[in-house]
Amino acid sequence: MAPALADTYPGKPITLVVGYPPGGSTDLTGRALGVELSHRLGVPVIVDNVGGAGGVIGAQKVVNAAPDGYTLLVGANNEIAISRLVNASVRYEPKDFTPIGLIASQPLVLVAAPAAGVKNAGEFLALLKKSPGRYSYGSSGVGTSLHLAGEMVKQQGGVAMTHVPYRGVAPLTNDLLGGNIDFGVFVLSSALPYIRSGKMVALGTTEAKRSAITPDLPALGETPALKSIDIGVWFALMGPAKMPEPVVARLRKALDETLQSPDFRRKMEATSSVVPLAPLDIERFLAAETAKYRNIVQFANIKE
Repeated sequence: MAPALADTYPGKPITLVVGYPPGGSTDLTGRALGVELSHRLGVPVIVDNVGGAGGVIGAQKVVNAAPDGYTLLVGANNEIAISRLVNASVRYEPKDFTPIGLIASQPLVLVAAPAAGVKNAGEFLALLKKSPGRYSYGSSGVGTSLHLAGEMVKQQGGVAMTHVPYRGVAPLTNDLLGGNIDFGVFVLSSALPYIRSGKMVALGTTEAKRSAITPDLPALGETPALKSIDIGVWFALMGPAKMPEPVVARLRKALDETLQSPDFRRKMEATSSVVPLAPLDIERFLAAETAKYRNIVQFANIKE
């Protein structure tokens, strides 16, 4: 794209690809962002749900798109940074994207069924050390951020428990509520209604500090043996590699303005997500996150 053409960007509708069906947290984030970007860029912004393979199919579509700023990805860490580490058939790498910026994040939460008889992370670790290998935890699938969080707990807590992958959050929820599994890792927004109703016991959220959304729930890192736990779900705006710098700059400016919008922040908080207070170095953030995930994947020998 020539500089003169870049100055006129955008001149037509922009497509935001979301690699999941409508209604999930990534989709809700993409739709809220699309409204804000359309207002700031002056063109329609259309959400295109391209579900399948845990977000990978949608991400691949963006990787293959022309790097002109008209096809972008609203993606989560699963498809942007984790999938390639656990599945050799994923053909793209982080370098195949142009990072535009972080949109929002939310913690995961380690929960127990009430029948497990533990009320906090310390009691949880003591129970597992008393009966190594007896207990299991569920996640929404192999190689997801939820799975990696469970393995991080095992790694740092020095405990053994078996991972049970489910085909999504709904069957995991049913089994935990039905007493068929004792522990589970959930995205905070998925578990919060059950925590509030007493049907699940929150042992701790997974980011370094308590979430501003749930300041009453402890972070796992408050337990000394788990002090380095820091993993969550985040959403980022990405484009294909080799996008023109003037187009990237225009998009980053629009995103930064969006992140300062009180209305956008309220929409994200309603989904248990927190918007960053200030723009961060997205390239450095992605490199650090990928290194973190690689460490867990190698520790647990996770393969899909």
